[in-house]
Amino acid sequence: SSGINAEWPLRPGEHYDKKYDRITTKAERPLTMTNRLFHYVSTTDDPIIRELAKEGHVFATDSILATIMTCPRSYYSWDIIIQRVGSRLFFDKRDDSDFDLLTVNETANELPGGDGGSNSLTKLSLEATYINQNFSQQCLKREAKTYKRPNPFANEEDDNEPSSVAYRYRKIPLLGPGAEPLTLICRCEVDAVTTSANGEEKYMNIKALNEWDLKGGASEWRQKLDTQRGDILTTEMKNNKCKLAKWTVSSILAGSDLLKFGYVTRSMPRSSGESIGHSILGTQEFIPKQFAAQISLDMNNAWGILRVIVDRCMQLKDGKYVLYKEPGKGILRIYKVPLNTFEEDNDDSDEEEEGK
Repeated sequence: SSGINAEWPLRPGEHYDKKYDRITTKAERPLTMTNRLFHYVSTTDDPIIRELAKEGHVFATDSILATIMTCPRSYYSWDIIIQRVGSRLFFDKRDDSDFDLLTVNETANELPGGDGGSNSLTKLSLEATYINQNFSQQCLKREAKTYKRPNPFANEEDDNEPSSVAYRYRKIPLLGPGAEPLTLICRCEVDAVTTSANGEEKYMNIKALNEWDLKGGASEWRQKLDTQRGDILTTEMKNNKCKLAKWTVSSILAGSDLLKFGYVTRSMPRSSGESIGHSILGTQEFIPKQFAAQISLDMNNAWGILRVIVDRCMQLKDGKYVLYKEPGKGILRIYKVPLNTFEEDNDDSDEEEEGK
């Protein structure tokens, strides 16, 4: 397994507002829209990763690593760019991909999206991402903080402030049986800090589960969340096995002490001119490693998957490659691509398969 032996904390997040733990279906709270900007910066575009380039062998973000480490659970296809540069590997996402959009019911018996409208696959994905962004900012206390280092992705020309997030740059030894240890440098995100009863500050990741399939316009969560929360969570674990595993892996990579879930449902419009709104019905908190056990996520296995991919890529010649996950199958393929692929409009499709 991999231990974490060093970190470069960058900016502390804001404190979680504990009044959100008192929300119930009888005292729900509307989800409000934030005007903060969310930055989804890939590995090689990160100026801090560039500063740390001599410190490690493998470089990635938490979301990229979580996607690889949970790949047996994913149903949809995805792809990751891999650059082999000397003794180093850089894992990136494509700029124009849907990599950062959340999936909805990806592992359900029946995939959503068949009925179009607001329940089309794309709209559901955008809705879940929108809910997560807004919930993660709404349940924070607004605090003026001074940071040791400025947000590396903020632009002075931006009209709106960046979302509150703490970036932790972590140095992790990647161990393998009989293999030489490699050093992984990973940018991780922490959404908030909270203070425990004994005054100790704890790191927290904040995510939202959302109800979208309202039977006849009625919310099952509104009726059952306060009394049958376990049943609702069990259904979410079954239908969103991959998404929950990714969130858990990201929290563990970041060294977060807590993983907070918000339960959010749709608020149906009162008139035909209004758009669908959303309401927060409750929250629930877990310790990431304990939640991993609850969803049968074996972290040793997840680290093993990553090490196999890294070892395979370390055998490749210098160049650019694509790691492609086939839809509906547990198959990963690696393709070699020209160095300028994805950097501009490039229609070069003479891909050469390197391995499986």
